[in-house]
Amino acid sequence: QVQLVESGGGLVQAGGSLRLSCAASGLTFSNYDMGWFRQAPGKEREFAAAITWSGGSTYYADSVKGRFTISRDNAKNTVYLQMNSLKSEDTAVYYCAAGIRAVMRGPNAYRYWGQGTQVTVSS
Repeated sequence: QVQLVESGGGLVQAGGSLRLSCAASGLTFSNYDMGWFRQAPGKEREFAAAITWSGGSTYYADSVKGRFTISRDNAKNTVYLQMNSLKSEDTAVYYCAAGIRAVMRGPNAYRYWGQGTQVTVSS
C-alpha cells in the first residue's frame, strides 16, 4: 500500500519560513518524480514545484520561483519543500504527489497523493 505523508505545515508570519516533508512508503521511491501542489480556499489545486526521480532537475511555478526549493533524499524516501519569504498568498493546503515521468505533465500524471498539510501565512 502506497502512502505519502506530509508534515511541517503550520502558522507562520509573512516573511517567515517553513520546511515541508513528505515521507513515502510502499513504492520504489527512486523511480518516481515528485511534486508539490497546493490548494487555497475557493481555488483549484495548482502546481508549486517538482523534482525528477534522480533529483537532477527541478521545476517551479513562477509564483514561488526564488523563494521555494524542492529537494529529495532517496535514501530516506523523502521529498522536501523549503519555503522562504512566505506571503499571505502562499496560504493553502500543500500536497505531495508521486508519478512516473510526471514532471511538467500536470497533476493527472501523478498517480499517488498525500493527504495534505495546511500552511497558513499571517500578514
